[in-house]
Amino acid sequence: MTADTKTPFDHVNDVVAQLKEMRHYAKNNVETLTAQWLLFDGELRKLKHVEPIETLMSRQSELHDAFNDEIAALEDLAVTLRPPPEEA
Repeated sequence: MTADTKTPFDHVNDVVAQLKEMRHYAKNNVETLTAQWLLFDGELRKLKHVEPIETLMSRQSELHDAFNDEIAALEDLAVTLRPPPEEA
């Protein structure tokens, strides 16, 4: 199926799949950053670099929440776009 022959339903499903993949990598990045943060929190405090890292972690969390919200909205949209079942 080419881009020209895809239905809106197909396009929405493609976007949902891509967003889910992006969410997965974002989650892994947050987990990695959190692990590093826990290891070096004391040192970062001494170097006065706590605030920038906390800001990045908050932004990453907001991005993850936005992925979840958009995925849910597009999945709801996909339900309305789903073609009716073909009769046998």
